[in-house]
Amino acid sequence: MPLLSVQDLKVHFPVRGGWFGRARDVIKAVDKVSFDVEAGSTVGLVGESGSGKSTVARALLKLTPAEGSVKYHDREILSLAENEFRPLRKEMQMVFQDPIGSLNPRMTVESILGEPLQIHFPEMNRAQRREIAATLLTKVGLPEDALQRYPHEFSGGQRQRIGIARALAVRPKFLICDEPVSALDVSVQAQILNLLKDLQREFQLTLLFIAHDLAVVRHMSDRIVVMHHGKIVEQGDADEVCENPRHDYTQTLLDAVPVLA
Repeated sequence: MPLLSVQDLKVHFPVRGGWFGRARDVIKAVDKVSFDVEAGSTVGLVGESGSGKSTVARALLKLTPAEGSVKYHDREILSLAENEFRPLRKEMQMVFQDPIGSLNPRMTVESILGEPLQIHFPEMNRAQRREIAATLLTKVGLPEDALQRYPHEFSGGQRQRIGIARALAVRPKFLICDEPVSALDVSVQAQILNLLKDLQREFQLTLLFIAHDLAVVRHMSDRIVVMHHGKIVEQGDADEVCENPRHDYTQTLLDAVPVLA
């Protein structure tokens, strides 16, 4: 049984106009998307900007309204009320694309890492939260003295490491990485990708890795799901999809991968 099973997921946005703001059309951001994620594996979700990848991610975490079926541990979650879904939030976390935009500039790193602990484990005191935050910083390759610094004092790669540490603070089982390296330099990208692989093994994580670069997705993934205009056009074993693409769009993504002369 897969850890996560998505069936016929749809996210449609009405286009309104006229005097009374009536729906005149609909944008099918995600249209009948289905895929499974096995426990302990990495599924790569790939496609160009606007293909619906990030909308899928937001729908899985109930951050945007959606229709269809999303089962986590065989439990339907789209129909859950917020108070019913809240206990699952610590099991399903996200690493965002823009580390500076996702970190509160007015909070120290200690506060950023301690906030999810305070929400999900209110019985913890500050000393316990600080100890966990310091350990997490070490895990992502940052020194403990970074606890009292602010996000603007770090480089882009370091900020993304803080974002990863925050996502891991509540010991999730399922981690969505939404374009986690697209805003970083190429040399830093490799460091973050290798870090994610190491953390996946250590924390026994299941990953949904979202990106527009098929080479990056292949490096990270066991299976690949290719999206185009809100639909899945191809999915399968990562090597098979990349070496024997069945859809023209997949071939287009492969052709866009830079090749060293």
